[in-house]
Amino acid sequence: MIGFATFARVGQEVREDLAAAQQRDPAARSVSRVEILLTYGGVQALLAHRISHVLHEAGVPLIPGILANLMKVVTGVEIHPAARIGRGLFIDHGAGVVIGETAEVGDHVTMYQGVTLGGTGFARGKRHPTVGNQVMIGSGAKLLGPIVVGARSKIGANSVVIHDVPADATVVGNPGHPVRVDGRRPDGPDADWAHLPDPVADAIGGLADRLTELEELMAEQTGHKPGGAEVRRLERRRGPDSAGG
Repeated sequence: MIGFATFARVGQEVREDLAAAQQRDPAARSVSRVEILLTYGGVQALLAHRISHVLHEAGVPLIPGILANLMKVVTGVEIHPAARIGRGLFIDHGAGVVIGETAEVGDHVTMYQGVTLGGTGFARGKRHPTVGNQVMIGSGAKLLGPIVVGARSKIGANSVVIHDVPADATVVGNPGHPVRVDGRRPDGPDADWAHLPDPVADAIGGLADRLTELEELMAEQTGHKPGGAEVRRLERRRGPDSAGG
C-alpha cells in the first residue's frame, strides 16, 4: 500500500543520496543539491529506482519496468525495480552501471562507472550479489553470482569477483583475490585506486627470491656460480598520491 509514509521515506532516501554525492565527490562539494539532482545521472537513476521499487513492491504492473528502462536510456544506469538499495548510495559518473533483480546493496556504498552486479546461470531465486555497508566498488568491476561482499570492503577497478569477500578486505584481479596491506585494511582515501596491492607482482617477486636462494645453494655445492640470464628483483613503484597529498 502506497501512502504518505512511503513518500516520506522515499524523500528521506533521496536527501541522503544527495548528501552522499556532496560528501564523496570533490567536484560536488561546492554545488547545490538542486544542481546535483538536475545534472548527476547516478543520482537521477537512484531517484527513479526509489520510485520504481515502491511501485514494484506495491504490485503495480508495467510502470516500474518502463521507468527503469527510461532511466537506462537517459543515464546509462540500469537498476532492476526489484533490486534492494540501501541508504546513501553514490554512483559516480554512472554510465554502464548494471544492478540485477535480486541484488542487495547496503548503506553508504560507493560505485563508479561500469560496475556490474550480475547473475550467473538461468536458475530463478537469489542469483545476484549482496553488498555490505560502506563498500567501495571501483570502475569496471564485475561482481557475479549470489556472493556476499563484507562491510567496508574495497573492490579494485576492473576486478571480477565470483567468491565471497570478507569484511575490511581489498580485492583485486581477475578472478578477484582478497589482499591486505601489512595484514590490515589499506590506509589512505577510499578512492585511492592507484596504490592497491598487486598479488601477481608479489608472487613473481617471491619466485625470484626463491630462485636466487637455489642458485646460491647450487654455487655452494658445485663451487661455481651458475650462469644464465640476470634475475632482477621487482620493485614496487608508486605513482602520485591520488588524494593530492
